[in-house]
Amino acid sequence: MGKIFDTDKKIRLGIWGLGRGSSFVQAADALNIDVVAGCDTNSIMRERFKKNCPTAFVTDDENEFLAREDIDAVLIATYFTSHADHTIRSLEAGKHVMCEVTSFFTPAEGVKVVEAVEKSKKVYHLLENYPFSKENMYLAKLWQEGFFGDFQYGEFEYLHECRSLCYCYNMLGYPPVEPGYAAHNWRSYLDFHYYCTHSLGPLMKITGLRPEKITAFPEKIALPGFIPGSGMAKPCPSLIQMSNGGIMRNLCGATTGNYHTGKRIWGTRASAESLGKHGLHIRFGAGGESTQTLIEPQWPELGEFADTTGHGGGDFWELYYFAREILTGEAGPWNIYDACDVTLAGIMAVRSTENQGETQVIPDFRDPVIRDKYRNDNFSMTRIFEPDRIFPDGHDTAISGNFNKVMSVMEKKSVILRQAVDGAKLYPQIADADGKLKVIQFLKEAIDCLPELYQLRKQAQEMIDAYPDSPAAGALQSMMTLAEPEINDEENVLKDKLLEKTQQLLSK
Repeated sequence: MGKIFDTDKKIRLGIWGLGRGSSFVQAADALNIDVVAGCDTNSIMRERFKKNCPTAFVTDDENEFLAREDIDAVLIATYFTSHADHTIRSLEAGKHVMCEVTSFFTPAEGVKVVEAVEKSKKVYHLLENYPFSKENMYLAKLWQEGFFGDFQYGEFEYLHECRSLCYCYNMLGYPPVEPGYAAHNWRSYLDFHYYCTHSLGPLMKITGLRPEKITAFPEKIALPGFIPGSGMAKPCPSLIQMSNGGIMRNLCGATTGNYHTGKRIWGTRASAESLGKHGLHIRFGAGGESTQTLIEPQWPELGEFADTTGHGGGDFWELYYFAREILTGEAGPWNIYDACDVTLAGIMAVRSTENQGETQVIPDFRDPVIRDKYRNDNFSMTRIFEPDRIFPDGHDTAISGNFNKVMSVMEKKSVILRQAVDGAKLYPQIADADGKLKVIQFLKEAIDCLPELYQLRKQAQEMIDAYPDSPAAGALQSMMTLAEPEINDEENVLKDKLLEKTQQLLSK
């Protein structure tokens, strides 16, 4: 693709956090962005980055990285709870900043980040990409044109069961977290309410409204396979009052049915919905029984190129708006104040759950007087466990060191068995031939994986017996329930049952 901006000026970008951060490299060149440096403590990620950007400087030393004078801007994709500190340090080093979600972890950190941005006069953007899917950009255009009328109510969802990511790195091959006896630095415990940006963000950018109040009830039912007390193990619904008085139901968490993105939105003149892979439907005509039709949304200019760059085009648009503001001065859609709105919504949702559903105000950090009220507010979620202390002090690493590998592989094998057994139960009612064939395949895969699954459960039981009261033991016991009760049979007995079931289904 040719030049997008009418200038030869280049933005020299350093990427801090080379897992997620490396996914932006593909779109950078067309946007006058040269990736000149990378920083990460993980050697595998540094090596992969160097292959993709062979001329770039790469280091594990953040001070060396920030001191480089050939970096104009920093893309921050480090650990979730480090974003505020890394943003402030980058701004103080004279760099523009685009930061992965969310912007900060406590209200007090938020005050510091806002004031660091204001003082620096640098461009700050939140890297929230879900508003920039083809569907959401199309809906935003219609909304801005008045097609939908006033916002009444919406239901937006980001459902992503991240169980395996509590024990693995989110990178190619999903290798187990090291050391093997310590769970993931933040994914293992984080309350999913903090990660509200993929669902609330699209509603904000479609309607142009900001969230003002939020209510979220505490949840008592967790998905199995997580460390007990993990905030990642629940659906995390909340109700949010928007700035025009309309209400949103926000659902961002872990369930047995991922959508990743789903939405239903009602205006006073039209409504729209898109759930899973069913496509975008719009009901128009200002009536409850008026016409509903399937829509093929259109990209704005540059959209076809955006579609090739990852995350449904969202990654391109994030970089585009950031580069545009640096190069032309035209403001982008995710400045520091909008970033505060969506970040504080998640923080206040967590506060609401810990206060039995009490409604919380989402403060507007555009106002310095309001910011002063939160300057010393260091609220964050109550932590039930520490990821690096899920085994007791003095634990034998010969026993505990394989925890993450056992958990991650046992999860995969248990899910295969679960799909086989549950699919066989539903088989007579499965409506399509492809669905029936999948069940047969699940049964064959389950038979093949039984030896490894039984061995993994043996290793899990050894860890449980050695450290029965530890958070790790609770996670292992919970993960083991995924394969029950079938796995309680002897291995050869279960294998015979699965073979018999396969033959029965094939004969029908």
